[in-house]
Amino acid sequence: MTVRILGAALVAAGLFVGLLAAVGAAAGWPGAVTLMAALVLWAGVAVLALLLLRLAPVVRLDDLGYRVRWVRGAGVREGRWKDVEDVVATTVQGARCVVLRHRDGRTTTVPVDLLSGPVESFVEDLRSHLNRGHGYRPLR
Repeated sequence: MTVRILGAALVAAGLFVGLLAAVGAAAGWPGAVTLMAALVLWAGVAVLALLLLRLAPVVRLDDLGYRVRWVRGAGVREGRWKDVEDVVATTVQGARCVVLRHRDGRTTTVPVDLLSGPVESFVEDLRSHLNRGHGYRPLR
């Protein structure tokens, strides 16, 4: 996942570098100046893309529901806890995933290897949000 987004950012930066080189050639800049500016720009975009990926959450859970971002093929990207029937752990194309199954048959698939924290922590947080969303309270 990170590789796909980083790849897209680097392709965009590459296109911009090509544009910068064309402008530099038209303006009569020396080749070394154009090359150095292009490399610095390209590296800056790569670092910025990695930082943004680390800061932007893949899954956001709140009291009403959840939202999934940056995952192609996730299915339902956001939903309410009341609409989720159950949660199962599975493997999809070799990747460990958590699948939220909705009452209407739709699903949300979250590859857990994309998450920045421990998988067990995510599953426990997911379970507690789902239980609260359905009005369940822990036994004391």
